Amino acid sequence: MSEFRNVSSNPHVRSGSTTTNIMLWVIIGLCFPAAFGVFNFGLYALVLILLSIATTVATEFIYEKLMHKPNTIGDLSAVVTGLLLGINLPSTAPFWLPIIGGIFGILVVKMLFGGLGQNFMNPALGARCFLVISFPRLMTDFVTDTYTGATPLAALKAGEEVDVMKMIEGFTGGVIGETSMIAIVIGACVLIMAGVIDLRIPGSYIVSFGLFVIIFGGRGWNPAYLSAQLAGGGLMLGAFFMATDYVTSPITNVGKYIYGIVLGLLTGIFRIFGSGAEGVSYAIIIGNLLVPLIERWTLPRAFGIPKKSRKEVKA
Repeated sequence: MSEFRNVSSNPHVRSGSTTTNIMLWVIIGLCFPAAFGVFNFGLYALVLILLSIATTVATEFIYEKLMHKPNTIGDLSAVVTGLLLGINLPSTAPFWLPIIGGIFGILVVKMLFGGLGQNFMNPALGARCFLVISFPRLMTDFVTDTYTGATPLAALKAGEEVDVMKMIEGFTGGVIGETSMIAIVIGACVLIMAGVIDLRIPGSYIVSFGLFVIIFGGRGWNPAYLSAQLAGGGLMLGAFFMATDYVTSPITNVGKYIYGIVLGLLTGIFRIFGSGAEGVSYAIIIGNLLVPLIERWTLPRAFGIPKKSRKEVKA
């Protein structure tokens, strides 16, 4: 009986998953929209993606060397950040743009706040928003030899009609990895089947956004318009690959639904009522900042601990 009284330190429930395995599955899932982006926009897009990955990995490695910290590039989180940033760039971006963005995302958003698990927002999205604010013309230049008109979302914003099927297939202008809804969904299915993500956050995000568009979009129940809004921009990419980031999303099931709904409402507000045609990046970053508050109200009470009053919680 003595072996049953042995006491060990927590955690007492362990999983076979590691950070490296999870990041590897995310990389595999992202390869589908990234590969289509290279096919759609050419080899220059591949150069931008590889340059972004090289920058994020090198920045993390150099910072940890200078700060005499353990090397963590083997967990592949820096690769995921670089890949996400790369496919969130226009295919016309100059070489130095992913370098600046990669350094900012890893150094400022991730490492200066303690590294993986301590960052308060998604590093790739933080880098993208930094680039959009700092270099708006370069980050919104989607004119290529193949696509010379406005992006589908910009056309919708102007009241024009768009080809929804081309948007679903991906043969439109936009950033490298956001154009093909099919490629993004295939990559998302890989993550779902691998158990890396579930549908709580992306499902509630997409459904709440769709309802917002139906109610406030000015078109009522218009399947073509709704489909274009869902397939256009970075909605699918953000819902499945960025909103589900373990570090910056809630851990409770109720919190995940609330988080997804908040993202859907914010994206709808930015798209329908904002001056720009897109809003996914800013919606997810604002949602990241609200995660501590969401978790504060949705974390279950431990057995035996009485429920605190609102005054006690605020205190």
